[in-house]
Amino acid sequence: MADISINYAVIQRLIREKISVSTMESCTGGLLASVITDCSGASDIFPGGFVTYCNGAKEKCGVSCHIIEKHGVYSEETAKEMARACSDYYKTKLGIGITGTLGRLDPENMDSVSGQVFFAVKYGEKYISGRIEVPESLKERNQMKKFVVNEVLDSVSGFFA
Repeated sequence: MADISINYAVIQRLIREKISVSTMESCTGGLLASVITDCSGASDIFPGGFVTYCNGAKEKCGVSCHIIEKHGVYSEETAKEMARACSDYYKTKLGIGITGTLGRLDPENMDSVSGQVFFAVKYGEKYISGRIEVPESLKERNQMKKFVVNEVLDSVSGFFA
């Protein structure tokens, strides 16, 4: 299967328009932050991000344990809370949260569904959020992560359409 290429246009637009961005990622393992920093000029808009692979790490970074308990760690509500928490921490205009399961099910969380990812993009006080279903044809973890990052970047562009 051919490699999935990343669409950098959204990030380049954020850089051009000087819109600050931060991330809190789980299943993508920091790939979104890496993709952002692949672009020249990213240091002007990207102060940092979090990779929070377990519930406790999310909570330490500002995600409410009540949201996780009520809605599950793999939910739009948790993704929104992740976007809010990283945006608040880094004081950025735009915050992005990604949580989900790529590969094997998470034995610690009963809401784990393989290939299902939730994301949220917070821009000012507005949110875009949703669920991404990773195609079963994608077998390699890196391809799955790239697919998710591209889908999230497409959603970010929704704020500027």
